[in-house]
Amino acid sequence: MNYFLTEEQTMIKELAAQIADEKIRPLAIQYDEEGTFPHDIMKILADSDLCGVYIEEKYGGLGGGIFEMALVVEELSRGCGGISLSYAATGLGAFPIILFGSDEQKQKYLPDIAAGKKMAAFGLTEAGAGSDASGIRTTATPDGDEYVLNGTKQWITNGGEAEIYTVIACTDRTRGSRGFSAFIVEKDTPGFTFGKKENKMGIRASCTRELVFDHCRVPKENLLSKEGAGFIVAMKTLDRTRPGVAAQAIGIATGAMNEAVKYSKEREQFGATISTFQAVQHILADMAIQIEAARSLVYATCRFIDSGAKNISKDSAMCKVMASDTAMKVTTDAVQILGGYGYMKEYPVEKMMRDAKITQIYEGTNQIQRNIIALNLLKEFSANH
Repeated sequence: MNYFLTEEQTMIKELAAQIADEKIRPLAIQYDEEGTFPHDIMKILADSDLCGVYIEEKYGGLGGGIFEMALVVEELSRGCGGISLSYAATGLGAFPIILFGSDEQKQKYLPDIAAGKKMAAFGLTEAGAGSDASGIRTTATPDGDEYVLNGTKQWITNGGEAEIYTVIACTDRTRGSRGFSAFIVEKDTPGFTFGKKENKMGIRASCTRELVFDHCRVPKENLLSKEGAGFIVAMKTLDRTRPGVAAQAIGIATGAMNEAVKYSKEREQFGATISTFQAVQHILADMAIQIEAARSLVYATCRFIDSGAKNISKDSAMCKVMASDTAMKVTTDAVQILGGYGYMKEYPVEKMMRDAKITQIYEGTNQIQRNIIALNLLKEFSANH
């Protein structure tokens, strides 16, 4: 389908696709098995000027938005969902600065992110605060010209690899979620360390670690927005980055569909290729329908957000749910088409199925997203009747 990309968007998409095909796909299974962080791929992305597509030109980026980021994530994910996540998670860590940073903060941090010299990460989730983000326990106590952070963040993508972290901590327990604040924390800050690297089911090329703060002193100028704005910083960031998860899901699903089509034209049973069997054709047709419908919603949502729209929570949640559910269905069906081969690690679809699962979980489970969608629907109905 023609989505009427600009010349620059077409170039961005084609360049990301070339990197996915030439640099990522040949190594995807190896990276998955070894759990190796893709430093070499991140350098290629930096050298290709793709790291700053969503950052303003005055901070060293290309001046695009969510849509441009989604185009890159989708293509990279077609090669490997785990490798693409290192790129996407940097966007997640950067967007609190993009949205709420002062000009001084943006000048200090965004150019290095845009150039690919530094990666970022987002510290929100804790052991007792996953879907209920209001349950965080990490504290930030004012002390002179600094805040002292204590606590632990769990399952942080790019943890230990990123140099820049945006962290949500509690500055006033009595105010509930209105007592949260957002901070920029640099990797080498004393008192800031990392837990073990998690051994994950999928996205194994991506690094997931705990962030540990033990009397970690952060200068007051690293406060994002103002005290008490942390929950808003987190929610508005996620509203803008969930389409990135959706794009990742679309990329994984597209990669799986391509493998299924290829295999169906090669595999012979009963004297014919299985691509001639109507049962297989119908599965392939459903894959194509579901992927294109999800892609259309993701692209439309990205353009809606980039237009400057204010009320984007419902749309962002909808595209994340549809795309991730599609990825899980398509990858499962791809394994089915490949049969016993699909279940083997020598073939890429079992990895794609494992990678797809997380897209239904992180940046808000799909059950939580459905809550958001329903609440917004009910609110809109009440406002109009």
